[in-house]
Amino acid sequence: MRVLLVNMPWSPIDLPSLALGILKRSVDEHVPGGSAEVLHANLEFTDWITRRMEFTAEDYEYYALASYFMGCGDWVFSSALYDDPAWRDAEFAAAMKGKLGASRMRMTRELHQLVPEFVSEIARRIVDEAPEVVGFTSTFQQNTAALAAARQVKLLAPHIVTVIGGANCDGEQGATVHRNFPFVDYVIRGEGEAAFPGLLAALGENPDLSTVAGLCHRDPDGVSTANPMATSPLPPATILPPDYSGYFERLGASVARNWVEPKLVVEGARGCWWGEKHHCTFCGLNGSFMQFRSKSPDTFYDEIMELARRHRVLDMYVVDNILDMGYLSTVLPRIIESGYDLRLHIEIKANMRRAQLRTLSDAGLIYVQPGIESLNSRVLDLMDKGVSGCQNVRMLRDGAETGLSVSWNYLHGFPGESAEDYDPVIAQIPALEHLNPPVDLSARIAIERFSPYFNRPELGFSGLRPEAHYRFTYDLPEEELYGLAYVFEAPERGIGKPTVTALNAALAAWRKHHADARLTQADLGDRIVLVSKRRAFQWRAMELTDPYEIAAFRLLDQPHAPAALARKAAGRVPGGALQEDEVRELLDRWVALGLVFTDNGQYVHIAPSAVNEDLLRLDFMRHRHAARVEGDGDDAGAPVPAPVSASAPAEPHMTVV
Repeated sequence: MRVLLVNMPWSPIDLPSLALGILKRSVDEHVPGGSAEVLHANLEFTDWITRRMEFTAEDYEYYALASYFMGCGDWVFSSALYDDPAWRDAEFAAAMKGKLGASRMRMTRELHQLVPEFVSEIARRIVDEAPEVVGFTSTFQQNTAALAAARQVKLLAPHIVTVIGGANCDGEQGATVHRNFPFVDYVIRGEGEAAFPGLLAALGENPDLSTVAGLCHRDPDGVSTANPMATSPLPPATILPPDYSGYFERLGASVARNWVEPKLVVEGARGCWWGEKHHCTFCGLNGSFMQFRSKSPDTFYDEIMELARRHRVLDMYVVDNILDMGYLSTVLPRIIESGYDLRLHIEIKANMRRAQLRTLSDAGLIYVQPGIESLNSRVLDLMDKGVSGCQNVRMLRDGAETGLSVSWNYLHGFPGESAEDYDPVIAQIPALEHLNPPVDLSARIAIERFSPYFNRPELGFSGLRPEAHYRFTYDLPEEELYGLAYVFEAPERGIGKPTVTALNAALAAWRKHHADARLTQADLGDRIVLVSKRRAFQWRAMELTDPYEIAAFRLLDQPHAPAALARKAAGRVPGGALQEDEVRELLDRWVALGLVFTDNGQYVHIAPSAVNEDLLRLDFMRHRHAARVEGDGDDAGAPVPAPVSASAPAEPHMTVV
């Protein structure tokens, strides 16, 4: 049986499709007489569109990911799905007025007019390959493109079996797709490694399709039927490594080779061990199966090494929703010892400690996404994140110290939050400008299918409707759109516009000034030296020399409340104890100097350790020397005061080093 697997736009062009790589291997190894090839139609589209209009890597990224919550990528291909280059153009223009700039609006509408021709050409290409079965994957903004291609293939060659699967087909979404688009013969819902080979094996004169878990098919009368979903996820031992044959060769022949540095996609685990205990209220990413399961360390390590050797690519994207913590002592040390200079992207939990982060860094997992989302403990509790604001700031600090690039988002709009949760954070953001800022401004949360906010209206969101873009993309009634949609409209909850405006102004300044900001510390035993370059603080260098201050600062490597800090510091400095109110005064001064972040009654220092203490010493002396020689007139060459003590407030008029 000849199978063609198709990866339509807007799948990322810098990554091969993990789903189709796994399915290709599943067919080749587990379907007797079966063989599968992958058509990288996303790369075909890149070459096709750049011959017809000015189109860049940034444009592709916009329709693939950046515009997801507006649905621009799916609307582009709706014209091909409904065979109408002007499909709901006026509705789109009206809905996007004020949301899209003039040039983006023009490009989106021009693409909308052009893509039916591409879909016709790619369908002809598919038919010319003469497969018996063609399978489409659909994730994020691939849905209309995949459906449009399936429709056209069926028009050209009714005998070819059309199948669609992927994240957009999980649960009720897949049943809705099958029910409303009769040119799709089968929909695979859930994990496809077993279901897709099972479907291929069942296709015959008297197929028994009822045994294929999650499969949507039609009975003899043409009525759509959805088999029950699998009751448990696949065991990790049955999850095959992907076969990426053909992707790198096709990328090398595409204009996209000049746009991107390709990465490999690897998978060690599925599900979320945190979500099994505490499902983050806004998260719908795990779909039908939250249960965490991971490959054996040997299997995962061997897959990583084999892919790197075969494709000679060291950049890898780990798709796991959360790191298996066991890999810190099993897989990662072996990667470090391998000598391969891997660069991996991975999602982690924000409460990991510095030693664990250093292991990640040493193993090449230098791009991490810790799911920070907020710096306020009360808002984090509303999310059920299981971390505090100070722990999240500690993550940013320790990530900077260990050489990790921390990617994170700021979210707002949670039922029960208030301006009082945000104002203290906004006031302290200028002190954090030396740490990784969020990737964008704060966004109001979207209500996602499978999330607690979707499944439990008592949490604050009821009367949900599919987001508006589904209504001008698909020709379906509201109840069918509800089954198809992943993102839903809901009344705004939480903070109002003034607080959102203030928050985003602070975040924008953070993003703007981050590259020039600096704060580091070096613990030299008898003193701690700090060097700062942040626009909100006048001081440039200071020393902590008081034994009690040194002890307190060291303890603030981890979040502490004042009472606990006073007790522990007293135990480290005999005879030097301070009362709790004196400790609070010290902490308040350190907050004013931008040395410490506070939230929910806890404090943590925000100065990463200098990479090289000798360099920091020299830098400290350079600041002192520069201060001696700077000045005008009578002040030139004047003596320089000693470095400001962190136990004294830095008054605006004070001259400091």
